[in-house]
Formats: sequence, C-alpha cells, structure tokens
Amino acid sequence: MKSLWKNGIVPPSFPEVEGKVNTDVLIIGGGIAGLLTAYMLQREGIDYMLVEKDRICGGNTQNTTAKITCQHSLIYSKLLKAKGTETAQGYLLANKEAFNELCGLCKNADCDFEFKNNFVYSKDPNKLNDEMTALERLGYNAVFTEKLPLPVEAKGAVCFENQAQFHPLKFLYSIANGLNIFENSFVKEMKGTTAVTDKAEIKAENVIITTHFPFINKHGLYSLKLYQQRSYVIALEKAQDVNGMYVDESDTGLSFRNYKNLLLLGGGGHRTGKQGGNWSELRSFAKEKYPDSSEKFYWAAQDCMSLDNMPYIGSYSPNTPKLFTASGFCKWGMTGAMLSAMLLRDKIIGKQNDYADFFRPDRSILQPQLFINGFESVTNLLSFSKKRCPHLGCALKWNKAEHSWDCPCHGSRFDEHGKNLDNPANGNMNI
Repeated sequence: MKSLWKNGIVPPSFPEVEGKVNTDVLIIGGGIAGLLTAYMLQREGIDYMLVEKDRICGGNTQNTTAKITCQHSLIYSKLLKAKGTETAQGYLLANKEAFNELCGLCKNADCDFEFKNNFVYSKDPNKLNDEMTALERLGYNAVFTEKLPLPVEAKGAVCFENQAQFHPLKFLYSIANGLNIFENSFVKEMKGTTAVTDKAEIKAENVIITTHFPFINKHGLYSLKLYQQRSYVIALEKAQDVNGMYVDESDTGLSFRNYKNLLLLGGGGHRTGKQGGNWSELRSFAKEKYPDSSEKFYWAAQDCMSLDNMPYIGSYSPNTPKLFTASGFCKWGMTGAMLSAMLLRDKIIGKQNDYADFFRPDRSILQPQLFINGFESVTNLLSFSKKRCPHLGCALKWNKAEHSWDCPCHGSRFDEHGKNLDNPANGNMNI
C-alpha cells in the first residue's frame, strides 16, 4: 500500500531533539495541522519548536485526497437546523478565510495547485434542495447541477465554484524547510507543559497538540467526543477526466477527482474496527465502469470525526489554559488544518478571533453521536478478546483488508506484529 503523494518525492529530514530545552510554544505532531501552525507562528516571530515522533507527514497527512474546499458535504443545512444561523454563518466565513489563506500559500509553492469546481451529489433531491436553500440564506452563491459526468446514480449536485486541489506533500515539504522541526522525537510523557522524550526534556509556556487524535486522556473527554473512520482510494490510469472534484453526501458513497492523468476514486469507508467495502468495493466499481483502466496506487486514510461535524480547535480543556489542540476535522483536513493554524496563532499572540468560540473543544457534548460512541466503548470493553488496545482497553478487531488490528472505540490500529499504526494509542499492542 503506497500513497500516490509519496511516489518519487524525497522528504526533508530534521534532527532529533536532545537535552533540556526551553521554548515559548511546543507543537506536538508533524502533520499538516502542526506544520501550518508552526508556519503561522514563525511568521509572527514567535519562539516555537515542533516535535514529531517519526517523520513529518508520515501519518494521515500523506493519505489525503487533497481537496481544498469550504464545501464540507451538505453541512450548512444541518448546521442551520441544529445550531442556528449564527453558527452556520460563522462556520462558512471561517472556512472561507481558511480556504483563501491556504490557496494563497499554495500559489507560491510548486505543488501542482489548480482551481477546480467542487460538487456534492446525492440520490435525495430533498437534501440537495435543503442545502441550496440554506446557502442562499447564508448568502453563498452556490450552483445546482442536475447532470453529472459520473457513472453513478444521482439527482444532482450542489456546486461550489473555484475550489482547489494540490499535491499535499510537495506543498508541505516546501514550507517545512526553514521551520524549527525535530523528528524521531516521541513524547512519551507530559508533566504539565513539559514534554519528556527519550533524549530530551522540553519545557514550554504553551503546548499545542496536533497529533490527529489528542493523546492526553485525563483532560477534555476526547475519548467520548471523537471516533475514527477509514476511507480508501485507488488511483486509476486510463479511466476518466471528471474535470472537477466530486463527493457523495452519503457516508458510503464515492468520491472522484483527477491528478494529472490519474483518476482518484475514493470510498468503501466505515467506522474503524467495523466492516466496510474497502478497496474491493472500489475495484469492483472500476472493473464495471472503467474496464480499460489500470490501478497504479492504492491507499487508505483515517479521519477523526467530532460529535457535531465541527472540529475541536482551542483550549484542550477548561482546566488547561496553556494546553491547546486541533482535531475532529471530519474528512475536511485541508481547510480544517489551515483554520486551526489561524485560530491557534491568534490564541498564542492574544488576538481576538471572531470565530474562535464556534470551535471551542469544551462546547456541549449532548449530541446523538455521543451515545453511539458510548455504546461502542462499553460493548468493546466488555467483549472477550485477548487482543486489547493499550489506549483504554477495548477489544481489537481484525481488519482483513489491511491486515491490522483495529479499535472500534477510538480508532487505534496495530499491524499483525502489534506495532502501533494509528493513535490515540501511544504504544504497541501486547501480543
């Protein structure tokens, strides 16, 4: 399994942190959210350092489909109904700012950046009508498209024009050069705002956790507020130029976008630790709809999902004023990461941000998804299995497609030998 984005690209390398170190801001986690936060702090002249347990962009960042858009499925009709106009408007405006900021950075990098229209399609015309009505109410000029150039059943799509796509690692490796980064520096313990690695002790005034899933369990209730989903991608040669970015509003639907001469076909998703279509579903679709195509790459991604479809960005918990986090991007990690970097920068420099309260991690957790997460946790804690997750003890499930042991509670994953593949577990599985 190899991501298209890793093909033929040489990552920069950075030293391991050693000794006793002091910094104003410590960023833990070297994916897109951490790197963009470091970049924004450096532009402000803030004393910071970033530590990554392995290599930068070595986790889920390398497995994205790299669509830059503020159209996050059919979210605006849902937000209007669940949270009201102010929150829906704030979400839209915040993500528009993040979109513009990220596109501005990408334009100055050699990262195959290009503007493309983005489409969210559905079999349900009522959902599409509701979203168009919501966007009109919020003042966004979306376009309804009835016919799609895709071999799928749909009643139309909501289109955001002039969204974007890019090569994520080309972009991130370019901005990483010149940043204060330390690799192979695994934080094994936190003592307040002091991080302990195998070779270093880092004392910081402020700590920002950008490790995909926040790993400090005693604060913030993230084990209840987050769950994780797997999604799968195959890159096809001699398939179709769809001239845009397309995604089904259904969790079990397909996504389409091109990169050069390849069609990136995504789907087969499921909650981590559960059964799903995985690559076999995509390959069956490709065989039927694109019989002359050939598969060049295949990979899988993992996404942290929040309770209310909005990310958690800000103070880790009410009791940790110097500890911050960004997580729960709900499959929209490009704008989510950029928004996080902007909000966290403003937190650090003491600047008021009009959108910060919408994304506070300590907002209400009384959402239907909370009870689903709780049920999964209780069920798997009580299930008999010799394979247990070292995070919080849930029973692990065997993932036949990826040959891994996966946790249905919080999404930790381990290879067949017990090596940790995905957090929040910070160690290997006992076998």
